[in-house]
Amino acid sequence: MPRVFLVTGCSTGFGKYLVEHILEAGDIAVATARNPSSLSFPNTSPKNYLALKLDVTEQADIDEVFETVIEKFGKVDVVVNNAGWVSLRMMDLYGLSGPFEELSEKQVRQQMEVNFFGLIAVTKKAMDVMREHGGGLIQQVTSIGGQRGVPMFSIYCASKWAVEGFTEAISQEVKPEWNIHFTCIEPGGFRTDWAGRSMAFADERHPAYDHINAKEAMGKRNGNQVGDPKKGARAMYELAVMKDPPLRVVIGSDAYQGVMSKLEKYKENYTKYEKLSNSTDVEDK
Repeated sequence: MPRVFLVTGCSTGFGKYLVEHILEAGDIAVATARNPSSLSFPNTSPKNYLALKLDVTEQADIDEVFETVIEKFGKVDVVVNNAGWVSLRMMDLYGLSGPFEELSEKQVRQQMEVNFFGLIAVTKKAMDVMREHGGGLIQQVTSIGGQRGVPMFSIYCASKWAVEGFTEAISQEVKPEWNIHFTCIEPGGFRTDWAGRSMAFADERHPAYDHINAKEAMGKRNGNQVGDPKKGARAMYELAVMKDPPLRVVIGSDAYQGVMSKLEKYKENYTKYEKLSNSTDVEDK
C-alpha cells in the first residue's frame, strides 16, 4: 500500500526534490506551500498528489491541511517538517545570516517563529493525527547547525538546536504502542537557494564587525556547496521508509566530518573536567 507523505516547504530545494522522489517511488505526496498554485510536478493525478496551502505560523492552516489529508487518504504515514530550511520572504520560509549584534529583534523573532514555533505546531498536530491513525514518522529537517554553532548563523543555529532538543525529549514521551517515530535530519551544505536568493541579512551593518561580511561570504559559498539536493532528498526518503529510523542523522560529507569533529571535541572537553564535574554530589552520611 502506498505511503502518504505530507511535506512542508515544497517550493524549492529539499522539499521539491523529495516530492519528486516520493512520486517516482509510487507513494502519495501531499505538497504544501504558502502559494500551492506555484507547485508543479510531473506524473501526478488526484490519486497520488495533493497541493495544499500551508503557512506553518498559522494554526488554522495546519488544522485544515491535516483534516483534508485524512479525509482524502485516511492516514498520514510521514510528515516532513521542511519549512524553514530556505528563506522567509513575507513570512514564507527563513534563513538568516550576519553577526548577532547586527540582527534586529524582528528578524530574530521571525527566525524562531518559522523554524521552531511553526515546526512544533505542525509536530503537535501530526502526533495527534498519527496516534489516531496507526502511527507514523515525523522527520524534522534541522541542520549540522543544530549540532554545532556556526558563525554568522547564531539565531539560525539557536532555532535548530531548539528543534533537536525538543524532538529528542518528545521521542521519549510517546508510548511504544502509538508507533510514532522521529528523525532529525541534519544537512550540511547543499546547492539549494538557501545561501543565495533565499538568504536574509541584517538591514544595517554594525561598525564593530568590519571583519565579517555575511553577504560576501554567502556569495562565495553559494553554488559551491558539496551537497547535491536531489541526492539529499533521496536520502531523506530512504530514512523515511526504514523499519527502524534513527533519531538523528547527518546528510552530506561535510556534515559528517563536522559532527565527528564535534564529538571528539566534546569528549576532550568533558573528560578534561571529569574530576570537577563529579565533585558536586551529596556525600553519603
